[in-house]
Amino acid sequence: MRRKLAAGNWKMNGTNAALAELDRLQEAAGGAAEILICPPATLIAPAGTRAGRIAIGGQDCHAAASGAHTGDISAPMLREAGATYVILGHSERRADHGETDAQVAAKTRAAWDAGLTAIICVGETLADREAGQTIDVIRTQLAGSLPDGGTGANTVIAYEPVWAIGTGKIPTTDQIAEVHGFLREALTARLDQQTADAIRLLYGGSVKASNAAEIFAVDDVDGALVGGASLTAGDFGPIVAALNG
Repeated sequence: MRRKLAAGNWKMNGTNAALAELDRLQEAAGGAAEILICPPATLIAPAGTRAGRIAIGGQDCHAAASGAHTGDISAPMLREAGATYVILGHSERRADHGETDAQVAAKTRAAWDAGLTAIICVGETLADREAGQTIDVIRTQLAGSLPDGGTGANTVIAYEPVWAIGTGKIPTTDQIAEVHGFLREALTARLDQQTADAIRLLYGGSVKASNAAEIFAVDDVDGALVGGASLTAGDFGPIVAALNG
């Protein structure tokens, strides 16, 4: 059985005062689902000291372990700071920084080498969706972003339709099921059945308490990658509760 995962991406939000939300989340962390918070890099170390049963992750890493890369952070640095996960290939990184599938794959290998679990993000734009190219886009991103060697222990795949992130719009449950079903099929075709079945698939994009239970009822949805609604325990806690069923 794949353990459910509620992952919160704080993005570029939060100072030390925001860490009080981790204390408020501790009660929610008592269920079967795993809770992960990915705060800004400045908060990873202090978050780790008070996270308790909550996992802490980074939002990006460089493909190199060290070097002349001003402003970047390496996977070993994240690990030393207390992270156990890292988000890679988020649509905002792909759009704002021009990240390619090959770069995401290189970062994923670096994350694995450092002992981090990589959450690899894939997702189509509204133009892709309207052109009927969703599956083609997801196929290309998955093939290019996931290196050989992915397992249930080192890899999570997050489907985040770009047009749904922070907009309040979400795909229908049938649309989510189509993509998650395709992801599972694609992983099975590339990996052995047991390995493919062990990799968790998350949905991300305007997940909130009011729609979480419906989304989590979709086949092959093993949890969520949540943005704005993960910033407070009051918003994120009910999502975790829905995942715990």
